[in-house]
Amino acid sequence: MSDTVIVDIYAATLSTGLKPGTIRQWLHRGRLTHYGYDRQGRVLINLYELHTPGPRPQAPGRSQAA
Repeated sequence: MSDTVIVDIYAATLSTGLKPGTIRQWLHRGRLTHYGYDRQGRVLINLYELHTPGPRPQAPGRSQAA
């Protein structure tokens, strides 16, 4: 069984305390998976992806420390 709870950005904001803009940036950068849109046109994401640590995108021009 996989942990999947699909919610819109605003429900995720209420659950996590993150700002909607932060969640949109993470979507844009590929940190979160986009699951389509609801009937009102809101972006759908997996709530568990916000609670589980994953690889964070690296800032442009920065090298990774070994």
